[in-house]
Parts: sequence; C-alpha cells; structure tokens
Amino acid sequence: MLNKIEQWIDQTNAKHKDQRHSCDRFTDDFKGYYPESFLKQAYYVVLDEIPKINFPELRQFGFGDFMDMDANGITYKDTYYITPNGINNLRLHFHELVHVVQWEKLGAQNFITRYMSEIQNCGYTDAPLEKMAYALDARFSNKGEIIDVLNFVSEQL
Repeated sequence: MLNKIEQWIDQTNAKHKDQRHSCDRFTDDFKGYYPESFLKQAYYVVLDEIPKINFPELRQFGFGDFMDMDANGITYKDTYYITPNGINNLRLHFHELVHVVQWEKLGAQNFITRYMSEIQNCGYTDAPLEKMAYALDARFSNKGEIIDVLNFVSEQL
C-alpha cells in the first residue's frame, strides 16, 4: 500500500510540475524560520480542488473521514497544494512548509507510515505531526519568538 500511495503522490506532483511556484517568494516573510535555500526547493500549486488520494483500501482502514475532509491545503513531499483563497494566507503557507520539512526529515515512506498511524490512532486534530505544524504556524501568526523550523522539527521527530 505504501508504494501505491507514494506512486500516486509522485504522479500527482509530476502532473502539476509546470504549475509549481517556488516558495522563495516567502524569504522575507519567513526570515529566521526557514532558510532561503530550503524555500527555493519547496513549491506550492494553486488548484480549485485539492488533490487527494481516494483508494477504497484506505476507506476500509478507516481513513474515509480524513479523505473527505475539506482541507485548505495538503503537502506531498516538497510540494503543497492550496486553493485560490489561500494564496495570500501566510499562516497556511507556513503550516504546509512545516509538513515539507517533516517529509524531508522523515523520508516519504516513513512520513506516510507515521502520518497514517497518527491519523488512525489519534484523529486529525490530535495527530502529533499536525499538532506540531499548527503550533508552529500559531507561533508565527502570533509573532512569537523566531525559531529555526528545520532544526526544531529535526529535534522533535
């Protein structure tokens, strides 16, 4: 199943490669949180509908609610997807970039395994990877102390 999920992700990212925007446009906004070199290698795609996996096997494992959730964004490896109403939402971009870091630090198969396990065992709102992203985007949004997100995520994983 992991290989099937990763293959779908790779196909989705390849399909939208020409629509990607570099996150280096956020260099000034996220100064101190994310290095410019990281932002240059992270991307976002704006689509009217967020692409989501919809495998019957995942529904059988209890992921139907998650798959049907109305999401503002979703991250697949180094690329995240948002709808047009999220283009200027810095907090959303910040949140999804936390997931890009998590993907990078864990690797694809480990991220997928861990994320699915957390969703299944804790639910979306209490999943540790999501809680980490929400805590960091809240810190940014509330103008809290600036921290290096890459190092923070590495230490927390």
